[in-house]
Amino acid sequence: MNAALRRLSLVAFVMMLSLMVAATYIHVFAAPDLNADNRNVRTIYREYGNSRGPIIVDGESVALSTPSDDAFGYQREYPQGPLYAPVTGFYSIVFGRSAIEYTQNSVLNGTADSLFISRLEALVTGEQPRGSSVEVTISAAAQQAAWDALGDQRGAVVALDPKTGAVLAMVSKPSYDPNDLAAHDTSLVNDEYQRLLADDDSPLINRATTNRYPPGSTFKLLVAAAALESGAYDADTVIPAPDQLPLPQSSSIMGNFGGATCAPDEEMTLADALRISCNTAFGQLGMDVGADALRSTAQAFGFGTSVEIPLKTTPSVFPGELDVPQTALASIGQFDVAATPLQMALVGSAIANDGVQMSPYLVDTVRTADLDVVSQTEPSELARPISATTANTLTDMMVGVVTGGSGSAAQIRGVDVAGKTGTAQTTTDAPPHAWFVGFAPADDPEVVVAVIVENGGNLGAEATGGAVAAPIARAVMQAVIS
Repeated sequence: MNAALRRLSLVAFVMMLSLMVAATYIHVFAAPDLNADNRNVRTIYREYGNSRGPIIVDGESVALSTPSDDAFGYQREYPQGPLYAPVTGFYSIVFGRSAIEYTQNSVLNGTADSLFISRLEALVTGEQPRGSSVEVTISAAAQQAAWDALGDQRGAVVALDPKTGAVLAMVSKPSYDPNDLAAHDTSLVNDEYQRLLADDDSPLINRATTNRYPPGSTFKLLVAAAALESGAYDADTVIPAPDQLPLPQSSSIMGNFGGATCAPDEEMTLADALRISCNTAFGQLGMDVGADALRSTAQAFGFGTSVEIPLKTTPSVFPGELDVPQTALASIGQFDVAATPLQMALVGSAIANDGVQMSPYLVDTVRTADLDVVSQTEPSELARPISATTANTLTDMMVGVVTGGSGSAAQIRGVDVAGKTGTAQTTTDAPPHAWFVGFAPADDPEVVVAVIVENGGNLGAEATGGAVAAPIARAVMQAVIS
């Protein structure tokens, strides 16, 4: 009998110990992750009882909370919803948070460790807890210019300050209205979310940071950089530019856009090859430089690496193994090369900033409800993919692209603009994507812009990067430098 009681007591003790360990783990160690989990709607219900801080662009709230007459206490509102949706994201009682609403949640709802003093003061004074404001780096003028210029076409625009890395514009189309997902009617929110998920154009996806595209001829910037960095080439080096380039080890032949002739004598300078975007010249150049050098250069610019701005981004891709003909195709931004618009903006920013690539960032300043500064982002260096000499040479070559080459539609009166166009083939039955990467003023850059218009936009199969994407970039650059 005593033995049975001892066994029963041991079992009870083990069960109680297990419960204590589990409770301790959940309340102490797992609590932060559980509270941050988007599926934990209890956290959101609790948060709705407090005044969530605003997200601010140029002094104006693009996301804010207003008192509501229902059980939730506050309603999240987005005055210019679709315009800033890729930046703000949504704050939903059903689907949690996204974008800045997600990454800055603890400061917006006032629970961040950095706000301990503010919470303590509210407790002592009996005031209702209030979240902090998040001032983002977006320029309202640049964002509106990008939105208007992209129009009803699918694609994305990213603008950066090359000297600091601050994100000045981030537009993705088609967009969505976060107000529809912030409603307190769960049935309506569910219906809208399912509709957005079923939309073939994927409006919930931030094309600027998430989608990868073949970069087309904008990748020639990296090929030119690899050639210049090797020391064997300069802007005036004469390179082969045949009408057709037979690809070794295959029966394939590379041609130029529209079957054009790059040079009557089938050779030209590196600068001229970039100016008119000669495919065969860069296909041969890439094979001569070699796949390893191209891969090393791409990785130096950030291919293969994800950055947080603080939004998470998809890494761009340069293939790990390439044979000779694949190297030629990769050299014109085709085959399995894939890049996000943000990545190509970072390529342009390194060239614009004397070879120094600054870390991109979207959050500028966090302030308490009393406007005290909680934190402020200090610009930081991300990488040095190329030398200042190479960057300056590339800048001069890119100015030639705009003043007398494929990027003339990006010209701004009285301002030197540096740029590179791209027309990227996708599938045999789909129009090409239109690209442009550029910055201005070329001699003292204030803004770098990357534009992607999917499947040629309104011009379809007749589209080129120069005709479709360059005017969009020009509008954004003008908005920043004017």
